[in-house]
Amino acid sequence: MAKEKTIYTCNECGGTSPKWLGKCPHCQAWNTLVESVTHAESGTKNRFASLATTAEVAVLSDIEASDVDRTPTGHEELDRVLGGGIVEGGVVLIGGDPGIGKSTLLLQALDSLQRSGKSTLYVTGEESGAQVALRSRRLGLDHSQVKVLAEIQLEKILATLDASQPDVAVIDSIQTVYSDQLTSAPGSVAQVRECAAHLTRAAKASGVCIVLVGHVTKEGALAGPRVLEHMVDTVLYFEGDTHSQFRLVRAIKNRFGAVNEIGVFAMTEKGLKGVSNPSAIFLSQHAEPVPGSCVMVTLEGTRPMLVEIQALVDSGGPSPRRLSVGLDRDRLAMLLAVLHRHAGVACMDQDVFVNAVGGVRISEPAADLAVMLSITSSLRGKPLPKGFIAFGEVGLAGEVRPAPRGQERLKEAAKLGFTVAVVPKANAPRKSIEGLTIHAVERVEQAMDVVRSLS
Repeated sequence: MAKEKTIYTCNECGGTSPKWLGKCPHCQAWNTLVESVTHAESGTKNRFASLATTAEVAVLSDIEASDVDRTPTGHEELDRVLGGGIVEGGVVLIGGDPGIGKSTLLLQALDSLQRSGKSTLYVTGEESGAQVALRSRRLGLDHSQVKVLAEIQLEKILATLDASQPDVAVIDSIQTVYSDQLTSAPGSVAQVRECAAHLTRAAKASGVCIVLVGHVTKEGALAGPRVLEHMVDTVLYFEGDTHSQFRLVRAIKNRFGAVNEIGVFAMTEKGLKGVSNPSAIFLSQHAEPVPGSCVMVTLEGTRPMLVEIQALVDSGGPSPRRLSVGLDRDRLAMLLAVLHRHAGVACMDQDVFVNAVGGVRISEPAADLAVMLSITSSLRGKPLPKGFIAFGEVGLAGEVRPAPRGQERLKEAAKLGFTVAVVPKANAPRKSIEGLTIHAVERVEQAMDVVRSLS
């Protein structure tokens, strides 16, 4: 006879408590305990036995290390984010807002893998097989041979994986899958954790690559316990506005590749297509230079990209506003203080709005110098020279610090036709770059003087 038991599980650390508390007793996070119902019966106390494998203790130097074989998905931008392609036995978790294109991209990738000779399986828990077939026809995949299974019970999914032995399987989505071992509803913390653990072990044991689709909360984080991200090998996030045709896929964790790598896609009538030159998305097309605009070179993983930073400075009255889109608002306040103290540019009574064009989010401090120059340009009403770029971190003392991999940034700018660059002195190349005039500066004041001399 099963005995139902109510427990409270933490969304952050996965710890449990017999009663509800405002603060998790394990990780001390507030308001993270969620009620779930479980039961214990004979035979279920060893349900984790299948997850354990016997292994002997080995010396690290005696373990043979080999390179991981990768299989391209047929989508260059997706392969870039994955680190070159899918890995045998790898588990990928991909999340994003509803309707942003997760299922579309994965269905396209499965079809490409199927055509290249790989066996595939698409497990859908949110749609029927007919709905998946209808989407495939909209994407132009009329004769796709991808196998589809409409199922949400974990035990049946595992049995199908064991019987069909696909090379790649997609579970869409992990929040809809449930196990008979638990009485809590699908999508609960306990169910998501248990189902993900079994699917991960199945992937490692059989060598099948499993892709899990995850829902996100209203804050944009993956729904379910945070331990879900620790279980898998790769975590990808879909970014972008559903009203825009462009989508970004960012890797925030990758055991087989670089993190913070991004893939850029455009949503078309035939699905998602990779964008070969993403810098073109983030650069506005101005016939002539306009005040308040400065182009910088940012690094997203291993890819240098040119992004336009726009600033608007306007009279703000007694309570001026500070607003940034795609950039850290707190850092904007710091840069305005440095600009006033060390460059003599005062914005105390001005509204300051800063935007990174194209919806990209820039987290690296190398954007500091471009932000300050765009603000100064807007305040004075004077545009920066045509073909001008700038990058560099700015410290509180007014110094301009180097950005990582400055040579690659400059080469990318020169390749796209930019002719003038203001960069930190430490990033100045030893050999000149053809077509690019480089002004190396050590302080904010020097950068302002260079811009005045060029205007």
